[in-house]
Amino acid sequence: MNLLLPLPIIIPMLAGTAALLAYRSRMIQRWISVIGSGALLASGIWLIVEVERNGIRAAQIGNWPAPYGITLVADLLSATMVTLTGIIGLAVAVYALATTSAAHETVGHHQLYQFLLMGVCGAFLTGDLFNLYVWFEVMLMASFVLLALGGERGQMEGAIKYVTINLMASAIFLAALGLLYGLAGTLNMADLANKFSNGLPEEQAGLVTTLAIMFLVAFGIKAAIFPLFFWLPASYHTPPVAVSAVFAGLLTKVGVYAIIRVFTLLFIQEPGYTHTLILILAGATMLTGVLGAVTQKEFRRVLSFHIISQIGYMIMGLGLYTPLALAGSIFYITHHIIVKSNLFLVSGVVQRLKGTLELKKLGGLYQSLPGLAMIFLVPALSLAGLPPLSGFFAKLSLVQAGLSQGQYVIVSISLLVSLLTLFSMMKLWNETFWKDQAKEYENAQQPVNPGEWRTMFAPIAGLAALTILIGLSASPLFELALRAGEQLMDPTAYIRAVMEMPR
Repeated sequence: MNLLLPLPIIIPMLAGTAALLAYRSRMIQRWISVIGSGALLASGIWLIVEVERNGIRAAQIGNWPAPYGITLVADLLSATMVTLTGIIGLAVAVYALATTSAAHETVGHHQLYQFLLMGVCGAFLTGDLFNLYVWFEVMLMASFVLLALGGERGQMEGAIKYVTINLMASAIFLAALGLLYGLAGTLNMADLANKFSNGLPEEQAGLVTTLAIMFLVAFGIKAAIFPLFFWLPASYHTPPVAVSAVFAGLLTKVGVYAIIRVFTLLFIQEPGYTHTLILILAGATMLTGVLGAVTQKEFRRVLSFHIISQIGYMIMGLGLYTPLALAGSIFYITHHIIVKSNLFLVSGVVQRLKGTLELKKLGGLYQSLPGLAMIFLVPALSLAGLPPLSGFFAKLSLVQAGLSQGQYVIVSISLLVSLLTLFSMMKLWNETFWKDQAKEYENAQQPVNPGEWRTMFAPIAGLAALTILIGLSASPLFELALRAGEQLMDPTAYIRAVMEMPR
């Protein structure tokens, strides 16, 4: 068995367990959380280097032959997602040291955070649909408790909406799994892809298309695509900022990853129907998300609606369904995870300084903290797609892929949404940093000690620097994304890595 593959799951599991055993000591829990997140990042980098050098890696837990037992698989997409999980995991773990209250720490913040990272990595690495369901449930349990931790009214309201809608998605997912198993006799994704590629009886083709729509609905709820996104802006702005940041960066991307995985590996029999539907949903998701963001008057709610909008770009590449388009989606996911997490972390600094995130009560931060204002501009302008930042190259590749296929409507929508994104980001800049704060709200400003400031500043500065670095080194990173897209378009290597691995 390839021992590297389970590491991104084992590391946060051990870190969460160790933090649980150290429940009497907040300091030990903090160290465990940061060290565990750092180790997860190291394992992700190791994994992506291994996959880049030696191709797709697969492992069978317990040495059961595929398709039996628990399968772990890492291609370039999986390895990239695990590495991004490590980056955000470490940044948020450090940031949380200054922003997570003692009350939250004593009732399990660090333990739940590590178990959440475990669930995310498990979802990215599993090669079996039933185990994907299990990892979704691990994520749901950990994220629900993190969302409700503290028991404030707003948190509980958001948590109830979040868990109710996601349980509905899980029920649809589980029903689809039962039907799929009854049809194919397996839930191993490589085995399913092998059977589907050999052709299905004509009477089963309609059932496969129905299953594809069921999976799209289930994963679409978790990814917050149109019209299934309404739970996200009602919940993501309610928990502490460190929790919001990891939710914004990672959780919806697990849903996007699942959609990309099953619609490039399994449900490719009728792309003229399924992938065209995905392309239509991508455009609707972009538009509704950005229009919602433009109308909001609270910092984190603006950012929450932008998550929805940007999900549209991620599935746009899948709808176009070419290697270039899928590479654009992968590059866009990479850019967005880093940028969106950073914007939420910046909002936490603003809230810590001003005691509020209502835009009418903010202002004047450029004069007192020009460094923070400049750091905000980096992810904000990258989200809007301005060169030479990472978002520009991500959107450029999707636009090129759309134009090459004559998909002028979705290209036009993507460009319009970029302009509206720039408008809303500049609204945040003006309201928070540039305008003078109204005198009646000046007394709300909160003092921040130097230690807290350094702990909050280091992650946001690091992620901003990484955003610039991705833009400046876009060519080699896009080549990696293009190879990942080619792997997705031709699943032969994925199937072979699982089904023909040494016994």
